[in-house]
Amino acid sequence: MQTEAALLKNKFDSIIFDLDGTLWDSTGNVALAWEKARLQVGYEEVDSITRERVRSITGMAYDVIFEVLLPDMDIERRNYFKSVCAQSEIDTLEEIGGDLYPGLEETIKYLADRYKLYIVSNCQSGYIETFLSHCPVSGHFLAHQCYGTKGQPKAENIKDIVNDHGLQAPVYIGDTNGDRDSAAKAGVPFIFASYGFGKVAEGMVATIDTFGDLKELL
Repeated sequence: MQTEAALLKNKFDSIIFDLDGTLWDSTGNVALAWEKARLQVGYEEVDSITRERVRSITGMAYDVIFEVLLPDMDIERRNYFKSVCAQSEIDTLEEIGGDLYPGLEETIKYLADRYKLYIVSNCQSGYIETFLSHCPVSGHFLAHQCYGTKGQPKAENIKDIVNDHGLQAPVYIGDTNGDRDSAAKAGVPFIFASYGFGKVAEGMVATIDTFGDLKELL
């Protein structure tokens, strides 16, 4: 960490964060929401939705999630189930939120004094806003972009944030190989959050084991 910190201090002007597995963990409550939706629609071919099932697809684009979970389901039925899950998810998280990672509040305050902060996620529309409503330092995030807004890949959303806000030296922080690949396609360096949901072996400029590590690193 000390060597990485020496190399990365003052190297960036902005930080773009992934959301799930990087800023918070909502998988338990998302599982509750999707299970409510499953019971509501009464589809017998849909197995019980557990936290483990949700964790296995976290980070994928929202449309892809349901293609992976229900590959054999008729498209019309799957899209309807997805829409019910999406509303149940937002309703549930608006009420009870997710688990913010330890050290997030103080670390975001530290970073906001030094960098411009943004969020880019593969989530549905309204999800980032729900996170922000439960985040005590939401005002430090200057803008955000998600899959649900334009239906475009994460790399393109990262590019939009960079271009729309004139960022000169951004870095992306995420927890999966998909995050790493998206950052690479967008031409943005990647920091791996190892405490999240994925395992990344290469392609990062640094690794953090807790969110608070960013205070030392950056």
